[in-house]
Amino acid sequence: MTVPFLPPLSDAGHALDDVRARGYAVLPAEALAGIARMPIAAFQALEAGWNDLPSDAYLRDGGRYRSRRHSCFVVEGDALRQVPHRAHWQSLDYNALHGGMLRMFEPVAPETVAAPAWPALIRALAGWCSALKGAQPWYVEAHQFRIDTADGIGRPTPEGAHRDGVDFVAVILVARHAIKGGETRVFQADGPDGQRFTLLQPWSLLFLDDARMIHESTPIQPESDAAPGHRDTLVLTFRSGAFQGED
Repeated sequence: MTVPFLPPLSDAGHALDDVRARGYAVLPAEALAGIARMPIAAFQALEAGWNDLPSDAYLRDGGRYRSRRHSCFVVEGDALRQVPHRAHWQSLDYNALHGGMLRMFEPVAPETVAAPAWPALIRALAGWCSALKGAQPWYVEAHQFRIDTADGIGRPTPEGAHRDGVDFVAVILVARHAIKGGETRVFQADGPDGQRFTLLQPWSLLFLDDARMIHESTPIQPESDAAPGHRDTLVLTFRSGAFQGED
């Protein structure tokens, strides 16, 4: 069995310095809870929302391994508002597999959005974005993903190594159940340096400067033939000016 590489964790007090210096930072769950000013239990209360994700009908590789929900928000200062439900769109420049498509997913469930940890998390990370690029409104897309191994292999990033076409990306591991694989890889967009590691702790965070970093996650497989497993993540993207496709 291959031993996973542990993530290069940042000290919470210097995480923004790490983003400035190397383009990304990784935080353990306790630090993420600290910046959101929420107990870990408040994040754990969100986890049931990943048990009711509709199947992704847009996978162009023919797979049936991904389920998801998607909703959009705007953060202005301390104010967070959910915008009317809209399609997810990326250009082919950023997603060669699914770019150029208007993909309308089911929205994040109201009880998830209403849970205290949800707005606290989005506001806290939007505050990071403003600290890095100046105070301004942030256009946030929230994606709940479950990748499963019911058919043997699940692909968290079927588009391969990519950027998302936003300013910042937060990838938060919610759960790993009975799987192996799912290694995270981050690379400089304009340089040779890269890092590989596996997020293992629920509610640990990878925060990326999307202009500077390319990222991907390797496929997952079941730990045994006894039963399939899954990997749950919350991906939050932060963009200045407008949502993708509006400008």
